[in-house]
Amino acid sequence: MDRRQFIAAGSSLAVALAVPPALAKSKVSGDVRLRRLLDAVADDGIAHSPEFATSLGLDKGKLAALRGQLSPATSAERHADLARNRGWIARIKAIPEPSLSAAGKRHQALALYQLEQRTIGTMQFDIDSVQRPYPIYQQGGAYFGIPDFLTAQHPIGSSADAEAYLSRLSAFARVLDEDTAEQMAQAARGFSAPGWSIDLTLGQMAKLRGQAAGESTLVRNLAEKAAAKGIAGDWQTRATKIIETAIYPALDRQIALMTALRRSTRDGDGAWRLDRGDEIYAAALAQATTTTMTADEVHKAGLEQVADISAKLDTILRKAGLTQGSVGERLTELNKRPEQLYPNTDEGRKALIDSLNAGVADMWERLPRAFADIPRQPLEIRRVPVEIQDGASNGYYNRASLDGSRPAIYWINLKDNGDWPKYSLPALTYHEGVPGHHLQGSYAQLSGDLPMLLRNMFISSYGEGWALYAEQLADELGAYSGIESAGYLQSFLFRASRLVIDTGLHHKRWSREQATDYMVATTGFARPRSQREVERYCTMIGQACSYKIGHMAWVKQRAKAQAALGDKFTLQWFHEVLKDGVMPLSMLEARVDERIRERLAVG
Repeated sequence: MDRRQFIAAGSSLAVALAVPPALAKSKVSGDVRLRRLLDAVADDGIAHSPEFATSLGLDKGKLAALRGQLSPATSAERHADLARNRGWIARIKAIPEPSLSAAGKRHQALALYQLEQRTIGTMQFDIDSVQRPYPIYQQGGAYFGIPDFLTAQHPIGSSADAEAYLSRLSAFARVLDEDTAEQMAQAARGFSAPGWSIDLTLGQMAKLRGQAAGESTLVRNLAEKAAAKGIAGDWQTRATKIIETAIYPALDRQIALMTALRRSTRDGDGAWRLDRGDEIYAAALAQATTTTMTADEVHKAGLEQVADISAKLDTILRKAGLTQGSVGERLTELNKRPEQLYPNTDEGRKALIDSLNAGVADMWERLPRAFADIPRQPLEIRRVPVEIQDGASNGYYNRASLDGSRPAIYWINLKDNGDWPKYSLPALTYHEGVPGHHLQGSYAQLSGDLPMLLRNMFISSYGEGWALYAEQLADELGAYSGIESAGYLQSFLFRASRLVIDTGLHHKRWSREQATDYMVATTGFARPRSQREVERYCTMIGQACSYKIGHMAWVKQRAKAQAALGDKFTLQWFHEVLKDGVMPLSMLEARVDERIRERLAVG
């Protein structure tokens, strides 16, 4: 999540953000001060992030003007964000810790952590993010994100919504030019993506630019949705004009810049190709894992995890009659079996998504065995748009709007169905959907005890660690059938290999090809899928390490709680920690310790 999607929501939204009556009457004045201050931070954040306001369904009423806006993408705005965040940090720190309840202290620490993390890229390196150091690459930039945002999240239910869409189309051209200017300035400092990344970027831009304006996805999205709602107006003609006269010229200017940068960008694939690359990677690794582990320690942990999980897979594969070759080679053989593959056709893609929906429905029925007070926000499963599938992740998740107007979406990249053998799909669903990201995010988002600023924040080691733990929990709930258990362990092997690959790329100076070779040999994933993954790690540095480091932390905390509580331990009780919201792993450990003491004190 970058600065353009400031994790916040406005406290001016009356009931949704009001201080709870019980808290307002409390003698703990510090809690009341903190709650009001965090709501003010949220107000400020939402005012500077129209896209996030829309994603949560908050761009209405007094904030309705945000629905027609897009965030600036300028260096000046980045530095203004830094100044605002530093100001809020000072004010939050000024609230004396002794005046706060235990919950208030947690909320203060979480808010400070969130805001301090937002300052690192700009304050230390004058870049947007240490984990995403390049302004434009195969998975980042306005050309990549805004069309996806407009088609998937901008609502069209009235003529005002359609007008707002046109306003955002016009703003898209502006943001493209701002991205181009920022990329030009950063390239002068050496911050341009690797050559192959620019090739992918240019290919995706060509697909966006190659559509006849009147038939472009952006125009059809508006026209078709307006027609479906019976909204009168010549929306197609007006949108086409904006595409032709503003967006395409701005995109042409960006294509020209990226074409020029392709000839001059530095060699190499990892962070080491950048000035101060070792410092940037250390900061990215610390931010992604929320630990003090060094790159060498992460690499070593990855090798140990790969060996352990491979041994478990060996046993399962032998029982399935796969006995020849390495674990990776046997998984590759399993991937290619005809009975494991959906046809690489539209009908095959529909059948694949239908199977994912069936898996979600089945898991909802199993959840009460491990969870209480289960939130049921709607979830849809969709194919990654064709226009961005070449550079997009294999799977990812968008949260639901707070007002219920838009469901959460679990996206899957179906460029090639061969990337998704049937036995591997359940684990992905449990990771992205339930009991993974969707369930965890719903608990936090709907928690009335959390200030709104903290309900929608995301920390990768916590969230991705939970999602990987959710795959393990699904196994405990009996959700995998037959060889699907190999898919679950292959998913773990995949995440363990990331520890080796990410540190290999950015610390040990591996090439993209060397990293891809390692992933194919270790996990048995198809080479195209493996290469897309490696390419993501090259341009989104450190983030790939968050999954397995986070998973190890969740498993450790649960084992500790079970040992301490004995008969007092239940899964429902342990998983209620999700209501406390997302937090760094050290804070998760402290919170579990606190809850254990509370549980033991009950008698």
